[in-house]
Amino acid sequence: MTLIVFPAIDLKNGQVVRLAEGDMDRATVYGDDPARQAMLFADAGAGHLHVVDLDGAFAGRAVNAQAVASIVETFPGHVQVGGGIRTMAAVEGWFDRGVARIVIGTAALTDPQLVRDAAAAFPGGVVVGVDARDGFVATQGWADVSDVPVLDMARRFEDAGVAALLFTDVGRDGMLKGCNVQATVDLARATDIPVIASGGVAGIADIRMLSLFAKDGIEGVITGRALYDGRLDLAAALAVAAAG
Repeated sequence: MTLIVFPAIDLKNGQVVRLAEGDMDRATVYGDDPARQAMLFADAGAGHLHVVDLDGAFAGRAVNAQAVASIVETFPGHVQVGGGIRTMAAVEGWFDRGVARIVIGTAALTDPQLVRDAAAAFPGGVVVGVDARDGFVATQGWADVSDVPVLDMARRFEDAGVAALLFTDVGRDGMLKGCNVQATVDLARATDIPVIASGGVAGIADIRMLSLFAKDGIEGVITGRALYDGRLDLAAALAVAAAG
């Protein structure tokens, strides 16, 4: 099993940005052409992209749909999209636009039946976002923290047919502190669902470490700020992941 490296494109007001710890007021703008950014990642060898409609995560509906559509039209590989997907109509809307997978986060906690219905309608196309702050599930664009432990949330969907769990340590996201490998591996070992690591990737060492645990159920890793800041070379990361 080869670790998938997902370069991240986070969208705010149609621009490519990265947030620090999920704070919309702490956004760094990296470009105003999302499709061009997608092609830069493709040129470096990426076959997968992780795209987040940040405005949508807070609004509870698609806000950057046009920017996502431009990415899907341009990028030759698989595009995974999250942010504000809280109804079946929203799920269908993204698949109609050609995305490969959608990520349901807040609604997975508030409306678990949506996850089950979406997973049944689009086999292999639904990822559950499990965003953690101090071990508990964060929702509403990470603005709120629930009283639901991460593992409890994950186990609710073991029989739902979801493709993967996207586990983000909110406190590390965009901070270059290093990925929370131990918590990610613990989650992967405790559930039957593959896990995608996210939050805090600082460099090639994180990719190398996570690749060692692909056999334990770590499907992939999402990286953003480290790529944009030049701390991580995407082609090198892909090579390390492929080597296992």
